[in-house]
Amino acid sequence: MGDTSSIKDSPSLEICSPGAITIKPLHPTFGAEIIGVDFSVPLSEAIFRQLHAAIVKYGVVVFRATVLNDESHIAFAKQFGELDDVTPYTAAGRKHRLKYNELFDVSNVDMDGSILDPDTPRGQANRGNGLFHVDSSFNPRRAGYSLLLAHELPPSGMGGHTGFADTRTAFENLPEDLKEELVSKDYIACHSIYHSRKLAAPEFFADVDPERYPMGRHRLVQRHEASGRMNLYIAAHLHHIEGLEPEKSKALINRLLTAAEQPSNTIEILWKTVGDLVIWDNTCTMHRAVGGPFLQKYRRDMRRATVHDSSSQAWGLNEHTDIRQGMPWKKRLRGLESTTNTFS
Repeated sequence: MGDTSSIKDSPSLEICSPGAITIKPLHPTFGAEIIGVDFSVPLSEAIFRQLHAAIVKYGVVVFRATVLNDESHIAFAKQFGELDDVTPYTAAGRKHRLKYNELFDVSNVDMDGSILDPDTPRGQANRGNGLFHVDSSFNPRRAGYSLLLAHELPPSGMGGHTGFADTRTAFENLPEDLKEELVSKDYIACHSIYHSRKLAAPEFFADVDPERYPMGRHRLVQRHEASGRMNLYIAAHLHHIEGLEPEKSKALINRLLTAAEQPSNTIEILWKTVGDLVIWDNTCTMHRAVGGPFLQKYRRDMRRATVHDSSSQAWGLNEHTDIRQGMPWKKRLRGLESTTNTFS
């Protein structure tokens, strides 16, 4: 898929006032580029309200060539709410390459600054990022907004795009009988990071049983509170649906994921320059790393600030604890014991 800005059927530009920012829709149903925001100075309350309203409407927004650094990235993210951080992971022994615990490292860069070997445990685990997912649905408290900032990019044409799926429109476009079933049954979906990792790297994770670990429990269909629209809260992390036989559960999950991932519901964001920032709402979109030939040739340094969801559905049906999935655990590979080290 090409640059989303070339989509011919996109709606016309929106000019917002006060502040004269411009919103350029990237797709008929979701996604937009926001032009005219000066990140070199603190944002006014009026501008921030416009940005927030755009995210609610479009689900994912992109800003080009911002001047944000780690500190201003974190400060901007805090305007959206309470931040998640990597402290529970580092306290359990995981190493963190970045200076600030409020930033999650989603790069192909190893601790020593070299390009990550895809055959390492972390490289194998990162393959799961190539599946459509939402951030932290497997944890007790899910993610709301994610703010991903480019610090270093591979050359143009080498890949590294990020794909997004519109799960509000995906629900709206389901057959009426299926929508009625999903709403009336009020299914509970169970999410596991080990499940998605095993889907993406089945050989490496062959001896991992997701059912041995706690799962995040969330309603499969929810009302997206900020917009009032119904939404499919699904992801590659979705292991099973409570109350359904395994085969029926798997079939329904696959049907819903397939519907959400249709080309009519998806876009790709091309990262063009250092400073590009993409913000998405994990409660109404999925995303995935597209990959490409850059992976073993060029560094791609990407850092994500994650805002805890603050809606009434934030904790799903989970206990209010700080326990996280994906804590360091041991995996025997070719006779060597290695520690998985990945943030998702």
